[in-house]
Amino acid sequence: MSKPVIAVTSGEPAGIGPDICLDLYAYTADARIVILGDTHLLQERAQLLQKKVKIQQYKPDNVPEPNVLEVCHLPLKTAVLPGTLNVANAQYVLALLDRAYAGIQTGEFSAMVTAPVHKGIINDSGLPFTGHTEYLAEKSNTDQVVMMLSGGGLRVALVTTHLPLRAVADTITPNLITRVLTILHQEMQLKFAIKQPRILVAGLNPHAGEGGHLGLEENQIIIPAIAQLQQQGWHIKGPFPADTIFQPFMLKNADVIVAMYHDQGLPVLKYAGFGASVNITLGLPFIRTSVDHGTALELAGTKQASSSSLKAAVVAAIEMYQQQNRIHVC
Repeated sequence: MSKPVIAVTSGEPAGIGPDICLDLYAYTADARIVILGDTHLLQERAQLLQKKVKIQQYKPDNVPEPNVLEVCHLPLKTAVLPGTLNVANAQYVLALLDRAYAGIQTGEFSAMVTAPVHKGIINDSGLPFTGHTEYLAEKSNTDQVVMMLSGGGLRVALVTTHLPLRAVADTITPNLITRVLTILHQEMQLKFAIKQPRILVAGLNPHAGEGGHLGLEENQIIIPAIAQLQQQGWHIKGPFPADTIFQPFMLKNADVIVAMYHDQGLPVLKYAGFGASVNITLGLPFIRTSVDHGTALELAGTKQASSSSLKAAVVAAIEMYQQQNRIHVC
């Protein structure tokens, strides 16, 4: 099995993305790691953080030297002060994603790992941006993707992602739930080697609707979708109240929990494993993982940023590549 080439986008230049990317220097022998970013920025940040990192310009056909950080240079639009956002660099941030995606398309890169971006500054620049998940889905013409985070002994997938809370209930339909669960089921088999995924689904309303007394979404939308998939032989149960679905007696019978919205499921997972969890986009025609945290502007250039989640995201991407390749070879 050939080594995968992992493209790592360095994210918002004023945040901790460049800092933590420097820690991938000679990180793993299982893959070729290529950082996408401004070489001068990375050199400046290494000097500021007093990290002795040898940077080598990435060239696809070259064999990298041992113990170097390979960087695919994409120039910044303007100089960066750690911790200070600048709308002038918003296009640069998206250019990193575009370059990684282009490399995925040609087979140059095997997977994409993304350091955090700042959605606000990208939107302030006049470029509409909801998040990595939605951006990459649109670029790849993928109709439906699923955000899943893994860490702290949990896997949590989301039916809806970056939506205002008042829009969640109107967005959830039987078709959406079925599509999300189908992608999740397939990807758990393909990328995680779980032949019969055990899936637990949370309700939308308190007490999972209390039999219709606290909302009708469970009875009218969620339960029918689950029943249809149960008839196909799936190991899927629910909906369960969100305040008990994460209890150990429930989790022991689950490979993944499905939450209806972002802040229903992710606070629990991040409490259990923040800083070492991985954000995984399922349903894309390629492997994409990311960190479980934001840009942490206040930590940029301070030596206080942890690279543990980025390293975990790289490992997860490599493992998923190996699993997919193993299936295809077999």
